[in-house]
Amino acid sequence: MIMIGIINYRCGNLQNLQNALDFLGHPSRLLENPEQMQGIQKLILPGVGAFRHAANNLKEFGFWEPLLKAFAAKTPILGICVGMQLLFSKSYEDGENEGLGLIEGEVVRFDHDLKVPHMGWNRVEFHQEDPLFEGIAKENWFYFVHSYACYPKDQQYLLGGAFYGHEFCAATRRDNLWGVQFHPEKSQEDGLRLLNNFAKVNPC
Repeated sequence: MIMIGIINYRCGNLQNLQNALDFLGHPSRLLENPEQMQGIQKLILPGVGAFRHAANNLKEFGFWEPLLKAFAAKTPILGICVGMQLLFSKSYEDGENEGLGLIEGEVVRFDHDLKVPHMGWNRVEFHQEDPLFEGIAKENWFYFVHSYACYPKDQQYLLGGAFYGHEFCAATRRDNLWGVQFHPEKSQEDGLRLLNNFAKVNPC
């Protein structure tokens, strides 16, 4: 059976995520260091908090380069919330900070009069068909908590969008790499279905 590795770089909502995978019947393992990535067939990069702190922790705990190598090796990877933001080129949270650069684009603070952080349920519209969304309506509700949003340079990486003052990237994909700004582990039935779809997706 496929083992899913959850990267523990001390910035993620790990227990809820692992509980969701357990409920779905998919074995997972918390990865405390990059050596534990060996033999893992799929990876999840969760994340909460500030981009700079998350990026620094990812480097400090040694996961930065192994994640780039895992992408190059066609390992399916799912980034969640700040984990998705880290996939992008750079963020402007607390100054300009480098991301993994796997999706060309920027992470920018919301610039409108609505309350920030954006917190709660929001509709997501899927712009492209994708195995990650199998069995989920084209427009559906997911749970968000964030002050910064992702904007890919190339619209081909805009897998799904949400509207909060203006449209932002709620889901992205590049080859064997996916990212979602919302929290599927907090998004009830459709969030569980999305995690189940990732667990079943065939490696590239």
